[in-house]
This record gives sequence, C-alpha cells and structure tokens, in this order.
Amino acid sequence: MNRWLTRRWPAPHWPSIRGRGRTDAGPLLLTATVIAAVALLAGAAPALLRAAADTAVRDTVRRAGNDSNVLVHANFERDDGPTGGRVRMPSLAEAVDNFRARATDALGSDLDAALLPSVAVVNGPILNITDGSVPRTFQFTYLAGDRGGPDVTWIAGSAPGAAVSDEYVEIPYDGRPWPVQVGLSEADAAALNLGPGDRIPVGDGQGRDKDIRISGIYRAADSANPAWRLAPALLRPVPGADGVGTTRFGGLLSRESLPDARLAVDEDELRRTVHFAPEPEALTGDATAALASQVVRLKAASGSSSDRGESLKWESLLDTVLRDARARNSAASAQAAVLLAGVLTATVLVLLLAADLLVRRRTPALSAARQRGAGLPDLAAELVIESTVVSLSAAAVGLALARAAAPGVSWTWAVPVVLAGAVAGPAFGTLVAARASRDRRQPANPAARRWIRATGHLRRAAVEAAVLIAAVAAFVTLHQRGLLPVDSDGDTGELTGDLILPVSALALGALVGALVLLRLLPLGARLALRQALRSRRPLAVFSAAQAATTAGRALPLLVLVSTTALASFALILGATVTRGLADGGWSTVGADARVDVGTDAEAATPALAERIAAAPGVGQVVVAQVTDSARVFSESTLLTPRLVIVDAAAFQRLLATTPLPDAPALARLTTPGPGPGDVPALVRSSGGDLRTGTRLQLPRDGAPAIRLAAVGTAPSVGGATDVVIVDAAALADAGLPAVPNTVWVTGPGAARAVSNTGVAADVVLRADVLRAQRVAPLTAGLLRLAWTAAAVLLALGLLGSTLTAAAGASQRWQTLTRLRTLGLRPRDARWVAAGELLPPIVVAAVCGPLLGALLARLTLGPLDLRLLTGQAADPAAVLPWWLLGLVSVALLAAVATVVPVESALRRRDRLSEVLRAGE
Repeated sequence: MNRWLTRRWPAPHWPSIRGRGRTDAGPLLLTATVIAAVALLAGAAPALLRAAADTAVRDTVRRAGNDSNVLVHANFERDDGPTGGRVRMPSLAEAVDNFRARATDALGSDLDAALLPSVAVVNGPILNITDGSVPRTFQFTYLAGDRGGPDVTWIAGSAPGAAVSDEYVEIPYDGRPWPVQVGLSEADAAALNLGPGDRIPVGDGQGRDKDIRISGIYRAADSANPAWRLAPALLRPVPGADGVGTTRFGGLLSRESLPDARLAVDEDELRRTVHFAPEPEALTGDATAALASQVVRLKAASGSSSDRGESLKWESLLDTVLRDARARNSAASAQAAVLLAGVLTATVLVLLLAADLLVRRRTPALSAARQRGAGLPDLAAELVIESTVVSLSAAAVGLALARAAAPGVSWTWAVPVVLAGAVAGPAFGTLVAARASRDRRQPANPAARRWIRATGHLRRAAVEAAVLIAAVAAFVTLHQRGLLPVDSDGDTGELTGDLILPVSALALGALVGALVLLRLLPLGARLALRQALRSRRPLAVFSAAQAATTAGRALPLLVLVSTTALASFALILGATVTRGLADGGWSTVGADARVDVGTDAEAATPALAERIAAAPGVGQVVVAQVTDSARVFSESTLLTPRLVIVDAAAFQRLLATTPLPDAPALARLTTPGPGPGDVPALVRSSGGDLRTGTRLQLPRDGAPAIRLAAVGTAPSVGGATDVVIVDAAALADAGLPAVPNTVWVTGPGAARAVSNTGVAADVVLRADVLRAQRVAPLTAGLLRLAWTAAAVLLALGLLGSTLTAAAGASQRWQTLTRLRTLGLRPRDARWVAAGELLPPIVVAAVCGPLLGALLARLTLGPLDLRLLTGQAADPAAVLPWWLLGLVSVALLAAVATVVPVESALRRRDRLSEVLRAGE
C-alpha cells in the first residue's frame, strides 16, 4: 500500500526537452519528413483507389447497357367476358401504371435510389408484313414513364385513338380482326411508303391477318431519351432483329389504343415489362455488394414463369455486372494493400534505424543525465513528448496534403508509421539511460557467461522463428484463401481482419529473406577476414576487419535488403501488369483488328475478307463464325459455350504469328473423329464441364444433331472461358456449312484496311482496346501506385544506406584516423571505409532484386491480376532486369557518394582529439 502511495507521475524537465530538440533538429526533421511523406502516400492512395473504384463501377454499368437493367414482368388480368367472349378494358393503361408503381415499391429504398425512374413497356407479338418479297416484321409497343411516354411531335395525322367509344365492349374469340391504331416514325413510314389512314398488311405466325391502322406520323422530340433504347424499331427500321435478312418496323401505341391492342392479338400475346435502368452516378464501389444481393433476393422471390397470375417476375443481370465490378475493385484494393504494407514495413524499419542513430548521438547526454539522478520515467516521458509531437505533427501535415490531393483521406494506414516514430526513439533512449546506471557486472564464471550468450541467442532465435512462422502462415493463407473478400451485404470494400495476414505476406517474406542474409553475412565477413589475414595486402585486412566488426548489426541489413526486395517487387508488378495489358489486348481482339459483321451482312463476309487481304500492310486474314451462348448438349445437359467455326489450319497460322499462345491441338481438327460420324472439336471450360473426351451434340433445325467429340483443349477466343472450336470444312462435311461473321486481321496495315468495310459491322482495333485498358481507372491507379511505391522504397533504401553510414561514422573515422598515424594515406583510408560499408550494400544490391523476384513468383498468382489485365489467366511474371539493375546501381552509387563526403567532413578532425577519445 505504501509503495503505491509513494509513486508519482513523471516530471519532465522542459528545458532539457527544448535543448535536445534544438541540438538534434536535423535528425528530428529527417524523421518528420519520412513520416509526412509516407503519411501522404498512405492517406491519399486508398482514397484515390476508392474514387477509381467508383468510376470503374460506373463505367462497367454504362458499357453493359440494357443488360444491366432490372426487369419485372407480370401477366395481364384475364379479359374473359360473361358471355364467353373477350372484354375490352378501357383502363388498361391505368393497370400498367399501377403495375409500374407496384414494381417500384418492391425494389426497396436502397435499390430504388440507385435506379432511374422506371419505364413500362407493353409489347405485342412479332407480326409478319405480308406484302413484298423482302422478309419484314412489325411489332406495336406502348411506352409509359413517370410523365407518360417519350415526347413526340406529330408531323402528319394525329396520335392513336380508341377504336370504339363505348365503355363496355365484348367480342367473340373467333371474331373478325379487331382494329388498332398505331403511329409510325418518319423513317418507318418512308421505308413502308405508308401514311396516315393506311393499313399495315400484317399477319401472325398462324397466317391470321391483323387490322393495324396508321393514325399519324411522328418525330421524336429527343431521340437520345433512354426509353427509345428499349424499342429502337419505334425510331427507325432495325435490320436483323428477327433473323438474318429481316427488318423490324415498330408502331407506337397510346393510352387510348392500348386496350384495342389487347383485343387485336391473343390473350397471352401482349406482354408488359417494367424496365429500371441503373443511374451510374448514384453507384459507388462500396454499395455494389449490397445492391447485387438485393437484386438476387428479388429474383429469388420472383414468381414462376408458369404462373398465369399477376405475380411479379424479376429478371436482371445487374447483380452479375455489379459482382464482376466488385471483384475487380476488390482485387485492385488488395493489390494496393500489398504494396502499401510493404512501404509501411520499410518505413518502420527506416524509422527504427533513424531512432538508433539519434540515440547514438544522445548517448553521452542521456547517460550523464541518468548518472546525475534523473529518473527513468522522467527521461522516458521527455523522450515520448518529443517524439509524439514530431510524429503527430508530421503525420498531420502529410494527411493534410493527402486531403488536398485526394477526394478523402485514410488515416488508418498512417497509424503504424506514427507509432513507430513515437515509440522507437523513447524505447531506445530509455534502454541507453538504463544501461548507464546499471550496476550489473560481467560474471567471471565462464559457464555463466556462456549462459548469458545462449540466452541472447535463444531470444534472437525466438524472434526469428516467430517472423518465419508468421510468414509461412501468411503465404499459406494467401494461396489457400486468396485476397478477394467474402461476399457480404455490408461489405464496404475496406481491408478486413481476415485479410491482414495474407496482405502482409509480401512484407513478412522480405523480412524472412533479410533475416536469413543477416545470419549469413557475419559468416561471410569472418571468412573474408581469414582470407585477408593470409594475404600481404594491409588494406584488405583493415577493410575485412572493419566489415567483420559491423556485420552483426541487424537494422542496417534489414533496412537495405527489405527496401531493395520490396522495390524490386513493385517494379516487377508494374512490368507484369503492363505486359499483361498488352497480352490482354491480343486476347480480347485476337489479332491487330477484328471485324464483327452484322447479321444482315453476313453473306458479304467472304468478299469483305478478300478485299481486306488485298490491302497493303495486311499479314493474315482469317474468317470464322463465332456464336456466343451456342446451344450444345453434353448427354442431357445444356451448355452455352462460345462456338467458333473456323479453318483450323489458317487459325493455327494466325496464332503462330501473334503473341497469343500457340495451339498445336488445332491440327487434330483436320483428322477424322474418334468415332464414325464424329466431328473433332477442341473444348475449353472454366468449370470443367467441357474436357477432352466429352461427347457433345450440336442441334440443327429440322435435321439430326451433329455429334462432336472433344479431342483437345481449345485456346481462349476473345477472353471467353467456355469455348468449342470446330473446323469449318469438317462441319460442312457433316451437313452444317458455316456462315462467317468474324474477320481477324493482322499486320501493320490492319487498322487502315478495316477502316471502311462498306458493310454493317463493328470494327475492334487492338490499339484502341489497349489504350482503353491502360486508362481504365483501376488499372491506371494500380500502375501509378506500383511505380510510386518503387520510387518511395528505393528512396527509403538510399536513406537507410546513408543512415547506416552515419551511425558508425564517428567510430569508423576514429579508427581510420589512428591508422593514419601509422602511415595510412587518406586515399587508403577512403578505401578502408568503403570496404566496411560495402558488404551489406553489396548483399542488398545482389540479393535484394533476386529476393524480390522470388516474392513475385510466390505472390503474383493469388493477386488475381487477370481481373485488371483482361486476360483469361493470370499473366506470367515479367522481370525488368534493367530496372532491377538500376536499383542495385543506385545503392552502390550511394556508397561511392557517402565515403568521399565523410572523408571531406572528417578532415577537420584534430588528431589530438581523436587520440584522446575514450580516455
């Protein structure tokens, strides 16, 4: 009890704090600069990455177009009349509005806020225009939003009206065609050569005529209105919408003519759908998981397609689009976290080294203060106050700069740096002060001395074993679990606790490599000393002796090796992503240029290919029929891979002349199948459904299915994960000739050759794809972070080499100055100093890049770089040896600079003071 009563709070001596701060202003300013710079990087990088993730989500949704819409379907109420006929429903438009409101209420507040106002679409069946020899189709459509349908201007006639004025009308099921009025766009009316009052000659699939009358011709007030994208035939004829060679025309219904459209077709042929288009600006990377889960819940609660009632039936690919975007965002976030963890680890080591240098400078003052009676708690409090003020002030400056440079700031990543800066100096200083007043004597008993040495070795071994175990656990977790977070509704994209260990794998691996080299360096230094003692070169002896004396210092080697290895990894990561983007461009396009021919122009594909092949600068031209989501059966299972029908030999030559992986298995497609009537095929599948030896069936209309036999693994085509490749000649012999719709072109003149195809086609250039991928928000952000991290780590390594030299400069030059009294020349003294400093620098310069390459080999796979490069598989590690060589040269150049500077500064030391040092 009395012991607790006699305790007091530490009483810091403020003049001593100010005096030490003024005396050591340089080292303190250096520490503050390091903390501020790293706080700026650690605070700005996550915020910039979140902003890039938000932009990436919006770009992904925009590119998805209508595929990202949320759709809800519902059947109309039955229109059975009391006398066995069908009743006209004048309030059918109000029923559509109620259906739209009911669907909006079912969304929920979060999903509703992320979607644009809904648009209801009521479509009739696809009808055939019966006059003329060209296949043409017609469909009437009703559009309704919050303010009605999209605005139009009637340039001829009037808006569609009701066919009858009676409130109640009942017609028989087998009566004459019921009239319905529609409006035509200018383009549709000109193509059909019809005007107001004319009838459109149409019939359904059973040959029954329909009474479709034109009430007027309209012009869209805003053709960019999103509602028109849901029914493009209402603005202009759409070729190929209903098959090759067909053209679809559209008729616009009004609220008054919608009830007549219901009676003009069979009861279940008029379908109503509400479309919710996402609002890209309302989407953020943090909300993707929650929104995707809400869409999934809506689809899970959807009514059955066989339900004839008015239950809501939800349909959307928005959850898939958002999950894909979230996977890319999570991968980029994890990759950035790995780099930041490496930077923070190197920064902490440098701060420890800087604190060690500062304490070495303060050792006489701290020892004298302790010997004069200063209490350890008081000294510790003084040092803590000083280091805390410096660390917090520097971190505040860095975070303020980060806030000015980024749309936000992440302070959590700066905490380790602030703690290291605030704790390292007081801890080292308190230990020095404690040793100054310790009356513990060295035991005379050899066994006791051995026990003390063994205890120290065991403590060091325990620390090294702990780091090794943590590194092994981190790498095992990284490879077993990966870095992508587990799907969660409340996931905000921040680094979670289960990811801390795998994210730290790179930093722990660098520490383990540095610890191994720390064990080997003293052995090598002692071996070099023994060899030098046998030589007749005194400079070699002096250098080896100095190096052997300092080889056991842990912090310098840990700093040098870790920073060099981590900088090398950052350079390898940047080079790998850059090469992966180039390979991803080849994988996406398949050649220097690709022409995707429209369905209405597929017959012109061979002539188009011949014209492109004759253009100057064109190397190879290969045509193929590429069908996405083709219907292929494996036993009783329906598969939907990408079906590629191509000349196998020409495709193999194309792959051989591009950076794409070769596919020698293509040669098997020109050989007979393993069984009679089998057509050989190459297959590729991400889920294992398609593998070598699988028997497949390719169905045909009005003919038996073609049997396919998988004889090998197919190359990736356009980045697709499920692919089936068949030789065009073999499939034609089996009775299914190919209709080419894709042209691959290689050569320097490919872009010019496909610039004007003259047919309805989409042209995809590899250069454009690569340019778009490089400027993509996530990819560009990760590359900038990788190059910045490499520069920061290299700067930390150079700073570490300078601090290492400064820490032992006083003792080193005292020894060399004394050797000068024995005849050592100044030039020789510089060589001896360089020989002392070179061993850890050479080890870091040689082993650091090699360790970085090893870490890249172990960690790049689980980083899922393919999600950013657009490749089907993870890119292979690329070692930029010239950049790694620059890192090594920079370290060696630092030694070549430090030694002359030290020599010039030490020339002012008086020989008498050096000889009296230590007395």
